[in-house]
Amino acid sequence: MLANVNATRMELLHLRRRVGLAKRGHHLLSDKRDELSRQLIAVAREIAPLRKRVEKQIMKTCRRFMLARATMEPEHVKAALEVPTKKFSLVVNFARVMNVRVPRLEKEMSGEIICYGFATTSGEMDAALLALEKAFDDLIELAEKEKRTRLIATELQATRRRVNVLEHVVIPELHDTIRFIYDKLAEAERDNITRLMKITDIIRA
Repeated sequence: MLANVNATRMELLHLRRRVGLAKRGHHLLSDKRDELSRQLIAVAREIAPLRKRVEKQIMKTCRRFMLARATMEPEHVKAALEVPTKKFSLVVNFARVMNVRVPRLEKEMSGEIICYGFATTSGEMDAALLALEKAFDDLIELAEKEKRTRLIATELQATRRRVNVLEHVVIPELHDTIRFIYDKLAEAERDNITRLMKITDIIRA
């Protein structure tokens, strides 16, 4: 690589500018890496208790559905859940966290989740459906945070690679090339001085 470098002052000036640009890029990417790490840690801390809460809610809901099935005839269970009147849709918006496009999930619900008569159903079925409806908010929040975590982690990994390449490859190679040009220019300068001294000696003789 160094053998192909033009050892000129113009090339030296160009390389100095590249070093300055690489150092600014390294500084900016280092700041981005640190902020992404902070964001990732903050979201990860929120996910653990949220996941536990969701798991607890789902287990509670499942137990209520099992109790409902145990206290109702199978055909009554099927009839109660056959024609739901609760409509659910998910709206996905996006925000940016350190230039990472992360989703923001919002639910839109209409209608009643209890859509049957009470003559052939038990109170456990009502409680199970209401518990399921209540769990939706935490489920959506958990999905949003886990997706955000994966996206931030992917960007953090890529940013770390860029920082390492600049720090351990690009900037050291530029410095080596600059030193090489300095040495070549100094050598050329010494050769010029030697020639001038010889010419001076010849003229004086």
